[in-house]
Amino acid sequence: MKVIGLTGGIGSGKSTAAQYLQSLGATVMDLDKVGHEILKKDSNVFKAIMSIFGDTVLADDGEIDRTRLGKMVFGNLEALKQLNAITHPAIDKRVDDIIQESNRRGIKVVVLEAAAMLEAGRSWQADEIWVVAAPEKAVIDRIKNRPDYSEEIARTRIKAQITNEERIKKADVAIINSGTMEELKAKVKAEWQKLQKRI
Repeated sequence: MKVIGLTGGIGSGKSTAAQYLQSLGATVMDLDKVGHEILKKDSNVFKAIMSIFGDTVLADDGEIDRTRLGKMVFGNLEALKQLNAITHPAIDKRVDDIIQESNRRGIKVVVLEAAAMLEAGRSWQADEIWVVAAPEKAVIDRIKNRPDYSEEIARTRIKAQITNEERIKKADVAIINSGTMEELKAKVKAEWQKLQKRI
């Protein structure tokens, strides 16, 4: 079995690539969704976060407001370390459980979709790192029309991330998404076929 760490910046086409890999037969795990799940009310992670950060991070429904929590740790290295020490082991356990379950079921490829996999130093979780990268202009064109996004916000988000060059340097497979969705799918399919020979 191969575990693929699929990463890429905002608007790169990473999620489209993940969906297509799933249609080709991979088990795909969206680590951002796992991050949401482990924060659910009354979980051990929820309780640990409450004990450190208090109820100022709660939304009106009593769940953790990720935006508020993000603002508390953004630019505060010590707070971020504390948060990661709580959340990373819980996410790692979920990843491990899915990989073991997939192995038992005879699944050949598990894809861990994670935007910040390289920044968070989690590349050790995967056998191969696949990066989806797109030119800045293409990314801005894709995301400036999303709700709550403008070109300015898009540029700010891109600047806050590591560069395509940095990602590609750390990649085993780099998929450059500068064209249509069909062209992206063709590139993903070609890499999938090469992967089958490596398994």
